[in-house]
Amino acid sequence: MDKNTLFSQRIRLRHLHTFVAVAQQGTLGRAAETLHLSQPALSKTLNELEQLTGTRLFERGRLGAQLTLKGEQFLTHAVRVLDALNHAALSLKSPGDQSADVVRIGALPTAAPGILPAIIGPFHASHPGVTIQVAAMSNAMLLAGLKTGEIDLGIGRVADPELMAGLSYEPLFRETLKLVVRPEHPLLNVTITLKQVMEWPVIVPPAGTAPRQIAETLLVSQGCKLPAACVETLSASLSRQLTLNYPYVWFVPSGAVKEDLRQGMLCTLPVKISGMGDPIGILTRVAHPMPHSATLLLACIRKGVP
Repeated sequence: MDKNTLFSQRIRLRHLHTFVAVAQQGTLGRAAETLHLSQPALSKTLNELEQLTGTRLFERGRLGAQLTLKGEQFLTHAVRVLDALNHAALSLKSPGDQSADVVRIGALPTAAPGILPAIIGPFHASHPGVTIQVAAMSNAMLLAGLKTGEIDLGIGRVADPELMAGLSYEPLFRETLKLVVRPEHPLLNVTITLKQVMEWPVIVPPAGTAPRQIAETLLVSQGCKLPAACVETLSASLSRQLTLNYPYVWFVPSGAVKEDLRQGMLCTLPVKISGMGDPIGILTRVAHPMPHSATLLLACIRKGVP
């Protein structure tokens, strides 16, 4: 029996659900909670899938589970299968089974604060009966969530063509990287270089994310490296609290600190960062019409972002 036939006969839906959950949640622990499984049971299923595929789908480390290149490729096919099954189930529902008026948004944690507050408030004033669910997630999770139909629209980055199959991308703005500190930080009182900045504790996005790649490129270009006193996180709220209360230097996309900079809660260090910035845009599914309320909210996003 050839390898492909063996794979087709032994693959099960639980393998795909487990794989997609880990890809979306970023850790085995959170994925196990989502699927209501024990972590050992989830690990066993994931190991079975990797044996069936004959390749490693995740790199597992202290920051969680990161998709390998093969894993990213397999994710595209896995979500297509689950999406097809979801639509098969929806086709069996009667008109009376329609759910409440809910719009589900997935957004990069650093992009959401700069866009959504100014959109959601006015939208709710005009459409008070709509429930808006916002989930902060990585770009890989966002793409997977769109393809499985778990979210209606996304605010994120364009990805490789294979990962964008079935999705459309509409650019909104370019997100630049900033180095921010609290207003009383000593670095604001002197002329500084990036090497001097690296003598202080820093907060950076996790490895593998686009902002982290931009930060590392900046450091390498000036012969610097991250200090030992380093916090790695995607949580904008945690990073903000640490920066406000301690002398951290936060490497952060501009959207996450837009209001804090405007109000003077945080300050930008005068360190030159080359490049035009990272494009952020609207992600939607091509062949699946959005709910009416999601279409209305999308129009508000387009109107509200210059």
